[in-house]
Amino acid sequence: MSMNQPISRYPVPALESLPDDVKRRIVEVQEKSGFVPNVFLALSHRPDEFRAFFAYHDALMLRPSGLTKGEKEMIVVATSGANQCLYCVVAHGAILRIYEKKPTIADQVAVNHRKADITPRQCAMLDFAMKVCLDSASVGEADFEALRAHGFSDEDIWDIGAITALFGLSNRMANLTSMQPNAEFYLMGRVPKAASPDKAR
Repeated sequence: MSMNQPISRYPVPALESLPDDVKRRIVEVQEKSGFVPNVFLALSHRPDEFRAFFAYHDALMLRPSGLTKGEKEMIVVATSGANQCLYCVVAHGAILRIYEKKPTIADQVAVNHRKADITPRQCAMLDFAMKVCLDSASVGEADFEALRAHGFSDEDIWDIGAITALFGLSNRMANLTSMQPNAEFYLMGRVPKAASPDKAR
């Protein structure tokens, strides 16, 4: 796959042409990350949907929860793998590696979470997320009881299901638009940052 592919099969607006609030969000992300994740650019094609998507994303991913930031990213990576979403596996895999400080975890979770280096509690969480992802009509009280046995509250279970559902939307839009991951994501969290000369002494 060429890294020179367009980031989306739909037109990507010039930054200066975007509404001020959308432009401001993109600039803030660039200042924080050092680059602009392509999802922000691709979704800016429709500013109203950009706002709606990121409002729900923030409400869900940034809210206080019984799930850690790393566990939320595990859900994204596992279910995005099931949905064959290249963008989300690569981008959120990078975030997962950084949060968990494990360079191999994202690959494991994306392919088969039951063989990944995670806790039994996290495995149960991902079992449920995968059921919501692939067979939500069969979710029942027994699934809730299994998660409660691992210490998840009903609000935590909502979070697991809602993250799965939101990224089901994200996965499908990324596949529809042929959204390409930024090159920066591929190496993030895989190798330690080089020590500064002072620390190396």
